[in-house]
Amino acid sequence: MAARGAQARIARRVGRGVVAAALAGCGGAVGARGPAVRFPEGFLWGTATAGFQVEMGCPTLERDQCEDRGSDWYAFATSPQTIASPTAHLSGDPPTSGPGQWELYAEDFARASRELSNDAYRMSLEWSRIFPEPTDGAATTDELRALASPAALAGYHAMLGELRAQGLRPMVTLDHYTLPSWIHDAVGCHLDFASCERRGWVDRERIVREIAKYAGFAAAEFGAEVDVWATLNEPLAVFYPGYLYPSEERSNPPAVLLQTEAAKTAIFSMIDAHARMYDAVRAADLVDADGDGEAASIGLVYNLSPVYPKNADRPGDVLAAKNVRYLYDEVFLRAVALGELDDDLDGDAEVRSDLVGRMDWLGVNFYNRIFVEQFLLPGLAILPGLSPLTTFNPLTLEYDRDYARGLYESLTFAWQRFGRPIYVTENGSPPIQGYPEQDRFLIENLAWIQRALADGVDVRGYFYWSLIDNYEWNQGMGTPFGLYAVDPSDPTKRRVARPAAAVYADVAQRNGISGALMSRFPIDPRS
Repeated sequence: MAARGAQARIARRVGRGVVAAALAGCGGAVGARGPAVRFPEGFLWGTATAGFQVEMGCPTLERDQCEDRGSDWYAFATSPQTIASPTAHLSGDPPTSGPGQWELYAEDFARASRELSNDAYRMSLEWSRIFPEPTDGAATTDELRALASPAALAGYHAMLGELRAQGLRPMVTLDHYTLPSWIHDAVGCHLDFASCERRGWVDRERIVREIAKYAGFAAAEFGAEVDVWATLNEPLAVFYPGYLYPSEERSNPPAVLLQTEAAKTAIFSMIDAHARMYDAVRAADLVDADGDGEAASIGLVYNLSPVYPKNADRPGDVLAAKNVRYLYDEVFLRAVALGELDDDLDGDAEVRSDLVGRMDWLGVNFYNRIFVEQFLLPGLAILPGLSPLTTFNPLTLEYDRDYARGLYESLTFAWQRFGRPIYVTENGSPPIQGYPEQDRFLIENLAWIQRALADGVDVRGYFYWSLIDNYEWNQGMGTPFGLYAVDPSDPTKRRVARPAAAVYADVAQRNGISGALMSRFPIDPRS
C-alpha cells in the first residue's frame, strides 16, 4: 500500500503538466502566483459518488457480475408499473445506462488522484449487493458472513484497496437511499401503500435492527481499509419525496402522496437507525486504517438548504419558512447530534440518552435555497394537527440553485447549532440549462467555504458531486453532474473531462483558489 501510494503521489505531480495546459485556456496556470484564497493544511479535496448511481452499466462484464438487481430502487426504476405511473415521475432510463464503475473503478480513481490531484473520495456500499437475501435470522458475524455475497465483498475490497493505492482516503456511506427489496417492496407499496407488506422505513423495528446488523458487519469487514464512515445520506430526500410529495424534481420509493403518518414514522426510524448504526460501527471497526490514532469516525450526511419566506412582509410566509426550516434542518440533526428528540413534532424536544453523542462529524450537502409561502387550505394541511407544522405545503416550495452564499449560511448554521466538525460532502451543478455554470458554481461555493473557515467554522474537506455523470435517481441519466462526462449510449462508457475538471484540479493542487480564478469568477464573500 505504501509503495503504490507513493507512486500515486508522483503520478499526481507528473499530471500537473496536463492540468496546466488545460488551465491555459481558462485564465490560470500552475506557474501563476499563489492562491488568492488558501485553505487549511490537511484540508481534504475529493469527489463523491453513490453505489447505485455509478456501479451498473459495465461495458464488458456480464450482467450477473455487474448489476445489483436486489434493491428497492432497481425494482422501482425498472418495473413497467412504476415507469407508467404518473406519480412515480420516472425517466424510464434503466440503471444499466449508468457509467459502469463496478468494472471501471481503477481508471476513475486514477483520474481523481492523478488528474484532479484529489486526496479523498466518497463512495457508498450497496446493502442489497452485500446481502441479497434477508438477514433477519442471523445474529453473529459468522452467520451474516454465510449470507453475504462473496463477489460483492471481493468487489468492494478491490475498490477500497485501489483507492488507498491511489492515495485517496475513503469516506464510505453505508446507506445512500437504497434498501434491499427483501425489506422494502417499492413497487407494491407505490401501487397499494395501505396493504403492502415489506414497508421499508415504515417497519420501524425491523429496519432499525437489520440495518444496524449490516452496518456492524460492514465495519468489521472493511474497517482495516476505512476509518471515516457515514451512516445515512440525506434522510430528508427519503421521507419528503417518498411519503409526502414525489415530483419530477425528485421522487423516492415508494413515492406516495401525503402519507403523513408514514413520513413521521420514516423520520424517527432513520433517527433510530443512525444511532444504532453508529453504535454498531463503533463496536466493530477496531482497526486504525490511516494511522491517525482513531479507528472510526462516524457521521451523517445531510442536505441543508436555507429557507426564506416568499414574501418577508407576510406573517404567514414568515411562519411557514420558520416551520419548514425546523422540520427540514433541525428535527433530525438535533436528535442525532444532541439527543433532543421531538417525537410529536410540536417544537418541544426531550433528551433521549441513547441518542446523545452519536455524531462525530456532519456531512453537509448543499445545492440550493428554498422559498416558502403559507398554505391557505387547512383542510389539506401537510401535517394536520401537528402544530406548528401546519402552515406549509410542498406545492409552495420554490428552489433557487444559484445562491452560493447559502452554503456559508448552511455551514455557520450547522456549526453554531451542533458544534461538530463538518465536511462538505456534496456540492455541484450539472452543465445544463436551468443550473449555474459548473465552474463558476464551484469557485463561488469554495469562496464561501473560505469565508466560513475565516469565521471559525471547522470545515475539514470538500467533495464535489460528482466525479462522473451518474444515474440521477428518477431523472435517470438526464442530469449529468460529473466533472467527467459519460455518454450512456457509448458502450465503452468512455469518460471525457469537462472544463470544470481543470479548474477543480488547479484548486486542489494549490490548496486554494488562484488570483486568476478569482478574477475569472469575481465574488466578494465578505458581503
